[in-house]
Amino acid sequence: MATKGHLSAPVLCLILLSIQVSLGADELRLSNGTGPCSGRVEVKHEEQWGTVCDGDWTIKDAEVVCKQLQCGFAVKALNRAPFGEGTGPTWLYRVDCRGDESALWNCTHTGWGAFTCPHYFDIGVICSGFSDLRLTGGDTACSGHLKVKLEETWATVCFSHIDFKTASVICNEIECGQAVDTLKGTHFGDRHELIWQEQFHCVGNETHLAECPRNIHHTNTCSHDATVVCSGYGGYRLANGTTTCSGRVELLHGGTWGTLCDYLWDLPAANILCQHLDCGVALLIPSGRSFGEGNGSVWNGTFSCQKNGSLLRDCPVHALGHDECPAGKEARVVCSGCPGGRLVNGTTCSGIVEIRHGDTWGRLCHSHWNLQAAHVLCQQLNCGYAKSIQMEDSFVDGHGPIWRDAFHCEGTESCLWDCAQVTLGNPTCSAKEAATVTCSGLAESLRLSEGESRCDGRVEISLHSVWSRVLDDDWDIKDAHVVCRQLQCGTAEKAYYLPKSERGIGLVGLRSVQCTGNETQLMLCNTSHYHTVPTGVSEDVGVICSGSRQMRLVNGTNRCAGRVELYHYGIWGTICDDNWDLSDANVVCKQLGCGRAIEAFVSAHYGEGSGQIWLDDVNCTGAESDLWACPSRAWGQHNCQHKEDAGVLCSDFLALRLVNGNDCAGRVEVFYNGTWGSVCSNRMSQLTAATMCKHLGCGDGGGIATDFKYGRGSGPTWLDHIECTEQHSSLWQCQSDPWDPRSCDNRAEETHITCIGRKVATSPAAFAECPNSTSCSDREKLRVIGGEDECSGRVEMWHQGSWGTICDDTWDVADANVVCRQLGCGSAVSALSEAAFGEGTGPIWLEKVHCKGTELSLWDCPAKPLFGKNCDHKEDAAVNCSGVTETTASPTRADRPRRPATGSTRFSVPVILCIILGTLLCLVLAILAGQIRRARAQQRGSRLSYDPFSEAVYEEIDYNLMREKQGMTFLSVNTCTVPETSLLPENAPEDGYDDVAEAPGPRDASLSEHNEEEIIGIPEENDRNKDSWIDWTPRNRTSESERPSSPALEDTGYDDIEELGH
Repeated sequence: MATKGHLSAPVLCLILLSIQVSLGADELRLSNGTGPCSGRVEVKHEEQWGTVCDGDWTIKDAEVVCKQLQCGFAVKALNRAPFGEGTGPTWLYRVDCRGDESALWNCTHTGWGAFTCPHYFDIGVICSGFSDLRLTGGDTACSGHLKVKLEETWATVCFSHIDFKTASVICNEIECGQAVDTLKGTHFGDRHELIWQEQFHCVGNETHLAECPRNIHHTNTCSHDATVVCSGYGGYRLANGTTTCSGRVELLHGGTWGTLCDYLWDLPAANILCQHLDCGVALLIPSGRSFGEGNGSVWNGTFSCQKNGSLLRDCPVHALGHDECPAGKEARVVCSGCPGGRLVNGTTCSGIVEIRHGDTWGRLCHSHWNLQAAHVLCQQLNCGYAKSIQMEDSFVDGHGPIWRDAFHCEGTESCLWDCAQVTLGNPTCSAKEAATVTCSGLAESLRLSEGESRCDGRVEISLHSVWSRVLDDDWDIKDAHVVCRQLQCGTAEKAYYLPKSERGIGLVGLRSVQCTGNETQLMLCNTSHYHTVPTGVSEDVGVICSGSRQMRLVNGTNRCAGRVELYHYGIWGTICDDNWDLSDANVVCKQLGCGRAIEAFVSAHYGEGSGQIWLDDVNCTGAESDLWACPSRAWGQHNCQHKEDAGVLCSDFLALRLVNGNDCAGRVEVFYNGTWGSVCSNRMSQLTAATMCKHLGCGDGGGIATDFKYGRGSGPTWLDHIECTEQHSSLWQCQSDPWDPRSCDNRAEETHITCIGRKVATSPAAFAECPNSTSCSDREKLRVIGGEDECSGRVEMWHQGSWGTICDDTWDVADANVVCRQLGCGSAVSALSEAAFGEGTGPIWLEKVHCKGTELSLWDCPAKPLFGKNCDHKEDAAVNCSGVTETTASPTRADRPRRPATGSTRFSVPVILCIILGTLLCLVLAILAGQIRRARAQQRGSRLSYDPFSEAVYEEIDYNLMREKQGMTFLSVNTCTVPETSLLPENAPEDGYDDVAEAPGPRDASLSEHNEEEIIGIPEENDRNKDSWIDWTPRNRTSESERPSSPALEDTGYDDIEELGH
């Protein structure tokens, strides 16, 4: 009931409706176009037609117009009177549509006739005119009569209304490959069907038929309808593989995916498919039922694509059909998954090196190229190993840009892009200085896998394109010599059987190898072929060649600073700092491609190493190409402890910081050649500034500050013209001018940036090495969260003072096995991805982890630190472990000290009591020995009390071999070794002395009856290594060559067979 004096709601509605009817309903049309679905937008309001004016007319606004007129979808939204200037009032101005409105005037606007706009601002629209298209009545879904859909009715297109270019656009739009032909279809006669009234004039590069220009062509009938024939398929994919670059080959035919059944499928065809899918090269064609059977259609055909085909869907496929595919004929492939590298102007496996940035291929500079990177590229291309990086006369100069990227590889990476990549500041080079490589070739059938380099590890042989194991009951150094010779890896240092925990489970290619040692290839030896799955105990064999020797820097913040470590004889070890100086450090930096030495550090500046100390008394001239070419003591002979480990800082060590502001705002400085310097801002984009912010951990964006409030620098101005792209994950990968201490013309060009993010405020303790204490093992820096027990869950690692997760890119069972073993949780049951145990928080520390599965710690696996936003917590990696700790033989390579077993290992009560009682007995004996020595010392002291340093008194002490050369008590099975006491008085000054009264390190049990130089194969250096007695005084340091040497080799865990003698 309406209140008195007011109109009721129904009455008000009737009055408004009558007003609307009397004025006439609003209408919409498109004028002056090629048909009813294109033209200038006009609106009829209050019985008068007028235009629409909008300086920000978008495709969303146009979509409402096309939908309201039932003209399909919007193709283009046009401004500034594209269909001529209209007349009448400007009814609508500044229209802003969401896209789902039923009428244009329902969008937000300023009001009817609220603004009078010049008609040269009239807007226009091109609508598709139809909502769908199809080919009907043909032999396949990719051929037939062309129909377009008008509202709910299908209209026929006349043959005279299309041409071959139009057919090409149609085939592309319906994913049917390329156009093969256009044919005259059925003669219409008296058939009554809806006819499409526009003629298409496509250029051929349009993605949709609706985008083609057209003109009106009124007709009520066609002499013939248009029939289009397409090549028949829309592309390929790999299904059901373990990675995106492996699987069963499927073909998209007429909108339906089906397995490709190809009787002629071979490695060359698979190689072209891998390249077209941007998956690198084909590694192998798996046999049997690998990757399962498809549930969809089966397309019979022959893949006959050419390497230089422009699009994969343009490659011809013949004899398509729906028949069943015989067993073994389904196309399958495993691609390398490493795109972006190739060899040109040579052969398949030799030539000029080219890499791809975006869609552009370019050559590399030879000055930035090395043999280690070449090895990785050859392996990536399935071309064996690199034999040479020298330019051959047969290589023809190429064309295109010269990239200045430098790849620093260890040699075991599977892809060139997994290596550390530095481009910033690298010098330019000419086209004649392009990098080249000659690989060993496709015929190479031997490799060493799961080692620290290509020259050590498990022996594997390729038979019929399948890598297989080599087993031998009598594997010796002669056999190993042949392997090393064939691989051009120098001479054999060791032949061994792999521990049980590292033995393979695959096919066996060779068994019972008997070589004389002079053969050039392993297959020339007397062998037995066993291409079967073995039963019983299998004795896989391994080799360490002299070519496996390598060097690395550890514990620095990047690759050009850290503790020097050498890989020799299958073991990583350190270098003693005796006589360590800049000449020695220069050889290290030069060998690692890190420029020159800035500083040679001593006294374990980068932390103490563990395990073997390989070299002592290194004395380089600085001109040597390898550190091991410098004069030194023999391998493994030293008189040092790890507190004397040597380190270096090289000129190519790079760092980035912001100064005079805060952590995420300030003047940009880079550290190069041992000095902080500014960066010039010429040609610098906002994207480059954002890359710097991501590099610094200050968010994903930032801008260049122009107010120069962060002051002026005083040091060098190192770089100019830095250009980063979205593909760059760190500043070091960006292009720039070469390093120059005077890059800026003046200080006003220095770069100041402000980042949108903020670093988390941390105390100095936040970057603690360990989560809960000052010292810890790798085990304590790894955990799993969110699972049912301590052996399943999301993997988290401690780094830079916080727990963070690992990205699941390339995460597999091999990676999970290392995690499970490190946690004391047995072997991996499964490697899980996509945050299977929930999303983590905090940083994501690593991506693309590439473990072999045999590493002792996740820290030993190659991986990429995560810069930027390549991953988020939806991709956190996880594991499910068996929870049962294996007690098999230890791994072969002793990269770090062995840890005690965890998890299921338990000590019984009697054993614990024995240990306690034995320890107490040792303590008692130690105290008694000390009392006796003190008494003797006092007797001697009474005779020499006038001046303890005026005359040196020596007493030969019979030291026992101990694990470390410290005066410590340690427990063995049957004996308790009591330390000898030092002859030095307790208050004697220590500065300037080495530890004279220290025990030498242990000898490996296997070396007890042999001279070490004979075993390792190093010539004896008798004159340098003989010990002698020389008086010392407080001012004269003990000569380094006089201290007892300690050549002890640690137990490596190998089953030694035979070692290299003279």
